[in-house]
Order: sequence, then C-alpha cells, then structure tokens
Amino acid sequence: MQVNVAYAKNKLPKLIKAVEKGESVTICRRGSPVVDIVRTKRSAKKVRKLGTLAGRAHIADLDWWKPMTDREVEAFTKGRY
Repeated sequence: MQVNVAYAKNKLPKLIKAVEKGESVTICRRGSPVVDIVRTKRSAKKVRKLGTLAGRAHIADLDWWKPMTDREVEAFTKGRY
C-alpha cells in the first residue's frame, strides 16, 4: 500500500493496524517513496527467576532495626561512628 503524507498523518492508527496484519505501507512525498512502515520484531521477554540471590545476601548486623543507644547517637552526631 502506498499513501501520501497527508493521508498517513490523518489515518495513522489505520495504517498501523494494516502493518500489524502483515501489509507493507510506504509513505510517499510528491509521488516518491520516503518511509516504509514495518512491523518490529517482537522482543522476547526475559522471565525473572526468583531465588537467584539465595545464599548470597548477608546481613552484617542482625540488630540493625533496633534504636540507637544514647552513646551511639552522641558518637554519630560527632562524626565518630
């Protein structure tokens, strides 16, 4: 199918559907072909694998969630922590 720029501008959704169905679309300017609309290759979605970090994660301080003591707060605010 060959169409001019004005038609392509007004009917782009229709042209996209035609390309999805396998038809080739060429957009022409003043009678000479300028652009071909082609269907892209479908990208293969990578399937995520769960549990790939099992055994690799390490928590250095098991008490990380507990509040700081007054001594730790003082050291932290003075830049010694």
